Amino acid sequence: MHFLLDTNVLIPLEDSAIPLRDSLANFVRLATANKHVLVYHPASIEDIEEDKNDARRAQTLQRLRQYTKLEHRPPCPWNTPDTKRNDAADNEILYALSLHAASALVTEDRQIHDKAKARGLLDRVFTIQTAEDLLLRLHETVGVRLPNIEEVPLYQLTPLLASKFFDSLRDSYDFDRWFRRKSEEGCRAWVHWEAQDRLGGICIFQRQDNERIADGVTLEGAALKLSTFKVDPACQGRKVGELFLKAAFQFASVNRLQDIFVHGDEERHYFLFEMLADFGFKQVGHHPACGRRDVVYLKHHPVDAPTASVPPFEYLRSYFPHFRHDPSVSAYVVPIRPEYHDILFPDFEGASTQQRHLFQRDNYAGNAIKMAYLCKAQLKAMNPGDVLLFYRSVDEHALTSIGVVETYETLADAEAIVARVKRRTVYSLPEIQKMASKPTRVILFRFVRHLTQALPLQELLARRILGGHPQSITKISHDKFEDILYL
Repeated sequence: MHFLLDTNVLIPLEDSAIPLRDSLANFVRLATANKHVLVYHPASIEDIEEDKNDARRAQTLQRLRQYTKLEHRPPCPWNTPDTKRNDAADNEILYALSLHAASALVTEDRQIHDKAKARGLLDRVFTIQTAEDLLLRLHETVGVRLPNIEEVPLYQLTPLLASKFFDSLRDSYDFDRWFRRKSEEGCRAWVHWEAQDRLGGICIFQRQDNERIADGVTLEGAALKLSTFKVDPACQGRKVGELFLKAAFQFASVNRLQDIFVHGDEERHYFLFEMLADFGFKQVGHHPACGRRDVVYLKHHPVDAPTASVPPFEYLRSYFPHFRHDPSVSAYVVPIRPEYHDILFPDFEGASTQQRHLFQRDNYAGNAIKMAYLCKAQLKAMNPGDVLLFYRSVDEHALTSIGVVETYETLADAEAIVARVKRRTVYSLPEIQKMASKPTRVILFRFVRHLTQALPLQELLARRILGGHPQSITKISHDKFEDILYL
């Protein structure tokens, strides 16, 4: 975009005696960093030349050269011989905007805003604050914070570039050179540490705009690109891959990015692409920048929940984090003890967070999106796509988190339960063996998100969502569930 700067914006930028507003400084920073062009109209020179302070006038005119001057100054048909000089300059600037000499005009002059409204140009005339807000929405990203991973600028990892962790990536291309180039571009990475200064996993990510990802496939607007998606063999089993995906989904959601894609050698990275497919990624072709050697997997990540006539669980897989919650989908309140809640949902921040010391470092179930819950509930059946509302008992007495059912089974053999839940449950093997002495309900579900705010029992009782402390899995009506979602 080209931003046309009015004189009342240019002068504070160039006069060191005028305190520089934070919003103006940030606007210029964002524009420069993201290759927007800052231009000025020749009429502004005449305004500056009216300054009676010779030294300040000369300094401002000299510094003005760092911006781009509009090359052409077409006669403004809105001016007449009777138009005052200041009004004539304003009209010239607005007329240039009407000719699309720039994408937008940035000015603090209220009279120019009024004139722009009269000329039908107001949607392209910004104050400094609204111009900054526009660039923040376009370019600034919000990071995510999750246990067991750290978000870092890529250059921070340059001292570790020679480590064995990256050896497998050097087999097929000049990874070191690519890494340094991406560091210079400002890329960031999510990192899982096996130990201090020893990488256990990395996912390099970058926002891309209007990216052509395959022949005939160009993404409109901003998308999230994942690259160098690698987990060290020593850390496999910790669900680090799902943890990176959890970070990617959260990052795309908070930054309103509607597509996520990754490309790579399908044969070398078979298990990665198998996992991605399980979370709704689809192969869309071959990446043009890699000699069509790399396949591209794309997941649409819509900001708003789409309308689609697909079964509830398939809807979740395709449009995660959106999930179906229409009247055909059942909803259940699921009580869970604090020590188990801490393991499954380590990123939950509730009232008693400061008092928690029970998180088990050797249980990585909370890294995953796919989780398991075991119980002795009387409920005989749930359907894939049904919604679970987890109720933290004992300390918080509140609804905290949402999951969606994948499968619901009754098993009475410890080995069968272990095979089904693998490392996705909070329970140890001895606990599972003890539970398996009687038929056990095994719920495989996918964690979706935490509620915007935990809902305490007092409010649930006041709204008649619950009639008391839930002792076991409790079904609630569709209307009650909708009340919970929109509280």
